[in-house]
Amino acid sequence: CDLPNSGWPPMNEHSVRNVETETLRIAYVEYGPADGWPVILTHGFPYDVRAFDEVAPILAKAEARVIVPYTRGFGPTRFVSDDIMRSGQQAARGRDIIQLADALDLEGPILAGFDWGGNASCVAAALWPERIGGLVSYAGYDIINVSGQRHPAIPALERVCWYQHLFQTERGRECLAQHRRDLCRLLWEEWSPGWQFDQATFGRTATSFDNPDFVNVVIHCYRHVFGLETGEPALQSLEDRLAQQPAIAVPTVTLDGARDPLKPGGTADHARRFIGPHEHRVIDTGHNLPQQEPQAFADAVMKVREWLCWRR
Repeated sequence: CDLPNSGWPPMNEHSVRNVETETLRIAYVEYGPADGWPVILTHGFPYDVRAFDEVAPILAKAEARVIVPYTRGFGPTRFVSDDIMRSGQQAARGRDIIQLADALDLEGPILAGFDWGGNASCVAAALWPERIGGLVSYAGYDIINVSGQRHPAIPALERVCWYQHLFQTERGRECLAQHRRDLCRLLWEEWSPGWQFDQATFGRTATSFDNPDFVNVVIHCYRHVFGLETGEPALQSLEDRLAQQPAIAVPTVTLDGARDPLKPGGTADHARRFIGPHEHRVIDTGHNLPQQEPQAFADAVMKVREWLCWRR
């Protein structure tokens, strides 16, 4: 459980590997030693693995084996069959992380994510706590209360979530299909006010939106969240468990971006949802915390690692 400050360099950023689960052929980038302590970093919408370009090397230097997957519907990740539903529901995305860990023989990985990735990591931690070591979650307890989504938020937040309302219509599907880069760049700008990124930075991620399943997965995600579209029947029992808002018992650090318009007031009040070791941190940044403040995100992972070492 030593935590060195230097060591393994990241692998070539262009080296993408693949592993197959029962649902997906998951593409991922790997950093650090093959026998390192395992970490899975999971991105959200509309981002991809490049959000962790600076986080992963920091962890790799501390001898972590860092796995950064392209989530379903993004980049080179593909469904293994045309017959599989292009679901974006939270139970599917949480299960993807567990199946990825199993396929790579990762023992007790720390899961860390933001946006969809934070949601999926929380789902995995709540439903399969015996399979993971700990959690870093941006935006607190991020398991979606689908029944609660049937009721409105405050008007200011509803305005920020305009894209979710747009996606409920076929007009929205068409808009995302035809204008995916313009729409997604607009979300980057709105969600991380003051972040000065250039076109090259956005462009490196935007290629992931060309995935043939991108539109279907994104649209299904937001329609399922609103309770307006059904999910995979085989996952209903998991969704039923998530509807009970189960507590998370694994060691967890939660993060907020102080300037994130999607989370006005932050999520410190989620603390009661965590019944294991828990710490909440607020960082002066917007929604895309790992890309804006990579050291802060890596530090949160290292804190969970310290807790796990102490427990041993």
